[in-house]
Amino acid sequence: MSINHWPSAERPREKLLQRGSAALSDAELLAILLRTGVTGKSAVDLAREMLNTFGGLRPLLEASQRDFCKIKGMGTAKYVQFQAVLEIGRRYLEARLEREDALTSPQHTLRYLMTRLRHYPHEVFAALFLDNRHRVITYEELFRGTINGASVHPREVVKQALAHNAAALILAHNHPSGVAEPSTADRSLTRRLTEALSLVDIRVLDHFIIGDGEAYSFAEHGLI
Repeated sequence: MSINHWPSAERPREKLLQRGSAALSDAELLAILLRTGVTGKSAVDLAREMLNTFGGLRPLLEASQRDFCKIKGMGTAKYVQFQAVLEIGRRYLEARLEREDALTSPQHTLRYLMTRLRHYPHEVFAALFLDNRHRVITYEELFRGTINGASVHPREVVKQALAHNAAALILAHNHPSGVAEPSTADRSLTRRLTEALSLVDIRVLDHFIIGDGEAYSFAEHGLI
């Protein structure tokens, strides 16, 4: 049965208007983006099939164009639309951070870093550069590959911090394994960066390790 024939209160768009977006399931939210289904399937049915195929909302949004377009009825135009929605979400979180003190909104900070880093299949080392009121100046991904003392150069981090006129930094990198526990190399690197930046009066406020749905804070564990 077409969604147009559903009771008004059960249609995703009407339900969102009446009860808010949080009241909708993942499939219902996707159905709004899809707008229409395919022969024999409503938009909600198609959305459920996509979620089942990829194993949930996150792997669906992170799917490659090739895998996404294997779903019947999905093409390049829909893939682009989904990626645009994902990027809008990231930029919304970034805009919120720019208006707030990163220290007084640690959950917003962490949520933003997780959306930026947890999907990479390789390690990425990044930094949030902050002003003297701990507001975000910019986010920058600095190094890629295996994160260790040889691949992350403190002088380059210091150089970028000075270029952005930053007063403080929040460091972050991901663990593709999904386990957010610091290695010996992570601890050593954090000490080296903290010492190097302190020489130019720039503080390291925290270093987050981003795993799969979890994160480790060096500051919370007294390591900074």
